[in-house]
Parts: sequence; structure tokens; C-alpha cells
Amino acid sequence: MARYLRKRILTGILVILVSLVINFLLIHMAPGNPISLLAGKDNPSQEMIDALTEKYGFNDPIHIQFISYLKTLLKGDLGYSIMSSEPVSKLIIEKVGPTLLLSLTGIILALIIGTSAGIYAARKRGSLFDSVMCGVSYLFDSTPGFWLGLMLILIFASTLKILPTAGMVDLRAQNEGFAKALDILKHLVLPLTTVTLIQIPYFFRIARASVIQTMSEDYITTFRAAGMKESKIFKRYIFKNSMLPTITVFGINLAYVISGVAIIEIVFAWPGMGRLMMTAISKRDYPLLMGIYLVLSVSIAVCMIVVDVIYAVIDPRIRYD
Repeated sequence: MARYLRKRILTGILVILVSLVINFLLIHMAPGNPISLLAGKDNPSQEMIDALTEKYGFNDPIHIQFISYLKTLLKGDLGYSIMSSEPVSKLIIEKVGPTLLLSLTGIILALIIGTSAGIYAARKRGSLFDSVMCGVSYLFDSTPGFWLGLMLILIFASTLKILPTAGMVDLRAQNEGFAKALDILKHLVLPLTTVTLIQIPYFFRIARASVIQTMSEDYITTFRAAGMKESKIFKRYIFKNSMLPTITVFGINLAYVISGVAIIEIVFAWPGMGRLMMTAISKRDYPLLMGIYLVLSVSIAVCMIVVDVIYAVIDPRIRYD
């Protein structure tokens, strides 16, 4: 296991480096640049454009720009945002908290609800509950997240007026302590419900299909023929062996949780990483985009290693020799 972990860590570092190179090239080779936005649209002077180009080093060859970025990165500095002139690390840290609160809570709720419903539906295959849940899962799976969010706003915020429409806190209330926590919770309800509902179908279908497949295995039939109790068969063999696909999906979703759910955050004006990323893309903020993609690459590499370790713990048949 130790040797395998060393290999996976080295592979993860390599993936991060390759991702860093590809992202840098794609971002800098894309049409447009931040200088045109900084200089303004109302007859910008060529002198200003040249000065800004020189200041940010955009007149250097792209390989020189990449080497300069790597030197800065090796010092533990993600650089400064071109648009706000603030440290990229500060901007990311400010947005990570709200993103984790929304995305991580949503994926955990979706995992619990979807997996539980999928397991129960598989054990009651062909029942009314199974048929209804399959239909509901397909319905929510085909529903765009932004549309679902808008419908929830229309019903619970605009019509019933029991929940706020957007934001993370009520800026006019100036709440502190427990009152502020309740305010955040109130603002969290609608975006969290949206994120959870659009992710439940994935976990439901995977858990249901995996349990059904495991229940049809020959060794499960042998246990039943030997007179072993169904509850014991499920707890000791079916449940553990059918959870591996669910863990895979959860690990993949967990790896991307740091980037947030951009469209949902925009719909609800949630101050998270997804919204920050969309703003950075629209403003061609190269250092901020590189910082976000770097954090995303690291989170993916770490989560994949953790998932592999969990595999070995849950399923003794898996050995990394």
C-alpha cells in the first residue's frame, strides 16, 4: 500500500503539472485579453495599452510568461488579480467557505438521500416505491439546475414570501452571532435544495443498479440456498460490495466541489467559487483563473488518492501490490 501511495502521489503531482501547463496555454491563447478591458472602450490611448501590456508582461513570449508564473508559484504566491489588484489567494480563500457550505452540504445530503432511496428501491424492486422513485429521479435528472432554482425562487420567495431570493446574508439587518447563523441558514435553503435535488438522481440510480447487480451474483444465491438470513447477507456482503460505484461517484463529485456550482451560485447570487470563476472568465483575469484551476487540480488529485485508499479498506479483494 505504501508503495502504491507513493506512485499515486507522484502521478497526482504529474497530473497537476500537466494541467497547469494546459490551462496556462489555453487561457493565454484564447481570444481577447484583460488589457482591452482595463484600457476601457471609450477611445483608449495606445500609450495606455502599451504601458499596461508592459506592466503585466503580456509583450513577452508565452514561454517566458509561463516561466515567470512558475517562479512566482514556487514561492507560494498565486499572484495578484488583474482586475481588483488583490492577492489571488485572498480572493479564493474568501470564496471557498461559502462554496463548501453550499456544495459540500449538498453533495453529502444527495449521497445520503439518493443512496438510501436507491438501496431500498433495489430491495423492493418492482414495487410502487421503486417505480415512483425511478420516475422522480429521471424527472430531476432532466431538469436544468438554473430552471429548478428559478422555480423555487418563484414559489417560495416571490409568491409565498417565506424565503429570501438571493445572497448569503441580509446586508440591511447587520446580524451577529446566532442571529447571523440563522440568517445564513435561511438564505441557504433554496440553493441547497436545488443543488441536492439535481444530484440525488445520480446516487439513486447508481446505488439501485449496483445493489441489484450484487444481489444477482452466484455467491449471494449460494448463501440464500444455504439458509443464511437475508438481513445478514445484505449487511455482510451486498451492502459493502455494492458501495464501490457510489464511492467512485462521490469521490469525483467531491473533487469538483471546490469549484462550486457556478450556475446555481449565479441564480441565487451566492458568493462562492463558481461565481468567482465565471467573473474571472468574463474579465479575462488570467492570474485569478490560474489560481482557481490550480486549486481545482490539486483537489481532484487528492480526492482520487483518497478514493483509492477507501476502496482497499472496504473491499479486501482489492490489493495494490
